[in-house]
Amino acid sequence: MKKYAVEKSPEQWKEVLSPTQYEVLREKGTERAFTGEYYDNHEVGTYACAGCGAELFRSDAKYDSGCGWPSFFQPKDAAMVEEHSDVSHGMRRTEVLCAQCGGHLGHVFDDGPAPTGLRYCINSASLRFVHRDDMEAGGYGAYLPQVKERA
Repeated sequence: MKKYAVEKSPEQWKEVLSPTQYEVLREKGTERAFTGEYYDNHEVGTYACAGCGAELFRSDAKYDSGCGWPSFFQPKDAAMVEEHSDVSHGMRRTEVLCAQCGGHLGHVFDDGPAPTGLRYCINSASLRFVHRDDMEAGGYGAYLPQVKERA
């Protein structure tokens, strides 16, 4: 089994995650479409892993795919996510995990917009949004120049 930079026992994860976050991140669950906190979020900032705080996606890569989950055309840094084959539920998909803690984020599909053609379909429960105005205080200040203001 792969070792991650952030590892906790199931009991330790349950102490820091809500029941929904635990189900999604640690048990590979999926929240119902159009119910997550961030699927319709249009604020400027960064999306971090709800489990370990690793910065995963930026708001300037988020778009409305109509699928009911937050969708991004690329991660902030490809090294921050892992992709694995997923053949569960009678489907062939590519699962996306946080590279720092191994938390299940969602899936990636090849039907997204330019410039990548990818759609990272991510559960809101696996994310923590940090508004641009709060990034410095939240420890994400180094990434402020990369997060563009929306016109």
